[in-house]
Amino acid sequence: MLPEEQVDTIFEGFRHSAFRLETLDYYHVGSDGGDVARYLAGEPEPDPDRKGPWLTQLRHEREAGKLRHRVHVLRTPLTDYLRYECEWGYLPNAAAGEEIHILDLSEHRLPAEVEPLEDFWLMDDETVLRMHYDERGVYVGASLAEDVVPYRRSRDAALTASTSFGAWWNRHPEYWRANQQESEKPSPA
Repeated sequence: MLPEEQVDTIFEGFRHSAFRLETLDYYHVGSDGGDVARYLAGEPEPDPDRKGPWLTQLRHEREAGKLRHRVHVLRTPLTDYLRYECEWGYLPNAAAGEEIHILDLSEHRLPAEVEPLEDFWLMDDETVLRMHYDERGVYVGASLAEDVVPYRRSRDAALTASTSFGAWWNRHPEYWRANQQESEKPSPA
């Protein structure tokens, strides 16, 4: 595994594009700042002191012509964590300039180029950080891939097979927290 300082330098040093392939139904990472628990408890929004600087960074990257984009490979029905990620992660991130796509395996087949299915970052088409998580979704580290070509193919195939997050999310209002809360209200007698 790479030292975290080296991982941070790679993340912060991209010049043109940073692509992320996500494959897990749950990420247990400290960077959420407790927002998962807040979301599940019905709080109205993410912690603005934590989320605000990230959204500012995304806007600045976009204004500078940098592309940050991702595909999350998932399968419906969504876990509570994925609902959180969509509403408190993807919605504000997309509004701030990140391009987010969903490859829903309930709707589409996984392209052969995306296998083996693993989390990674592809920075500037030159550097691949393979992201490693344990069985609970806890981040354990990152390693460099020697050959970037399979990861470029994986990115291209995942993007081609996926749907923009906005279009996908609008087709699935059953996962919106507001609709979940409405369905939990007792019906009038």
